[in-house]
Amino acid sequence: MAYRVCFVCTGNICRSPMAEHVFRARVAEEGLDGPVEVDSAGTGGWHEGDPADPRTVSVLEEHGYGSAHTARQFRAAWFDRLDLVIALDEGHLRDLRRLAPTAADAAKVRLLRSYDPAADPAEPDVPDPYYGGREGFEECLEMVEAACAGLLEAVRDAAGERAA
Repeated sequence: MAYRVCFVCTGNICRSPMAEHVFRARVAEEGLDGPVEVDSAGTGGWHEGDPADPRTVSVLEEHGYGSAHTARQFRAAWFDRLDLVIALDEGHLRDLRRLAPTAADAAKVRLLRSYDPAADPAEPDVPDPYYGGREGFEECLEMVEAACAGLLEAVRDAAGERAA
């Protein structure tokens, strides 16, 4: 049975698809793309069915990542099939934990930057780049890449324990 990770931001067109593609690439590099499944969603449904923001696509492609994406809204029923729900900021963390049907499901929700040992604990969020320029998307990518190394280690361990 695969270990399932879902990244969640607000509309699922900027931060969470970026994190999904970066983490999927890391998982594939480690040869874990069978035992680990990666996905993303938004807390809201405003962009359901839309592709990722063109700035997200551009930054991902320029850095060698995939970018194919269709936005969708996170559903409480998904907790049952997910092992880890990665929130991109504290607002998403609160929303997702409130949405969780059980305490065990709420415990599956973690902040992405909590996996980056160099991240400042006073700044736990990956800022939303949507209302800014391209530099915000580049900054977002840097934060996502930095956190994905620690996340990969945690997921590798958890997936390995499940397989044992």
